[in-house]
Amino acid sequence: MTTLTFALPDGTTETVAVTRLLNAGYAGRDQAEVRAHIEELAELGVPGPDTIPTMYPIAPYLAQQTDVVEVQHGKTSGEAEWALIITESGVLLSAACDHTDRNLEVHGVAWSKNASPDVIATSAWRLDDVRDHLDDITLKAWVGQDRRLIQDGTLGALLDPDHWLGVLAERGLDTPGTVLVSGTITMKPGVDQFADRWEVELGDPTTGATIGLAYAVAPLPEPIG
Repeated sequence: MTTLTFALPDGTTETVAVTRLLNAGYAGRDQAEVRAHIEELAELGVPGPDTIPTMYPIAPYLAQQTDVVEVQHGKTSGEAEWALIITESGVLLSAACDHTDRNLEVHGVAWSKNASPDVIATSAWRLDDVRDHLDDITLKAWVGQDRRLIQDGTLGALLDPDHWLGVLAERGLDTPGTVLVSGTITMKPGVDQFADRWEVELGDPTTGATIGLAYAVAPLPEPIG
């Protein structure tokens, strides 16, 4: 079982044994824009979902706090997201990067999400402490050693944590150990997502605090046979 440990702003830490990992998808607040994105992906061969937004069950061990993601080929990339972590004492909010196999994605989005980890930051905020200004929190991602900005938006562009807590409650999934990753925002055109490094940051403009993660993307050795 994967265990995640988070440093909190008050100097304490919280440890969570992950029992369930879920990836939200097509989770933009503007669902008309989401449908347009689905049509764009369809032109690339990525199958569209039957309903939106989506929620994909992921193997819990893929929730990782790591600085290296090993991949089988060069067509994988991250996605800047937030992570909701349900604990015995409440709900935490952290930064996340859903590393996805783009070759596999054309065969099935859920398959592509299970091919690489959801990288989670090692610090978090209590959701109750930031709930009143969630939409203002920034979400950014950079790629490569030269930190090229590839994603830049706010949590206001995505369905918020309370929406997903409601979905989890309806399904009896709002229990300690559940981790839900939010879905992502648009990538900037012209920036190569197939980079050797990904970095994601949540920024709170009210306090100036940030939560970040970064990891290298490392190719596995060539197979024999």
